Amino acid sequence: MEQFYTWSELVTYGGATMAVLIITEFTKDLPGIRRLPTRLWAYLVALTLLVLATVFTGGPVRAEDVLLCLINGVIVAMAAVGTFHAVQESADE
Repeated sequence: MEQFYTWSELVTYGGATMAVLIITEFTKDLPGIRRLPTRLWAYLVALTLLVLATVFTGGPVRAEDVLLCLINGVIVAMAAVGTFHAVQESADE
């Protein structure tokens, strides 16, 4: 990776998944957040990231865009949490 993230990269599946994984793992033990289940926190991070990326890359956000962000947020959060668990399990072996 030669550059930092751009908003257009954060609206892609791979870019959003990696960013959610990093942000979730970095912040999940902060006071107040540690009370939330990690999957829920990952979903909230994914949803926020996807909505912001949609706003910053396409202008006004319509209701159908938010609905897609709600659905895609689940997919991205599940992929991010699953990736972390897969890496953690292989490190434990």
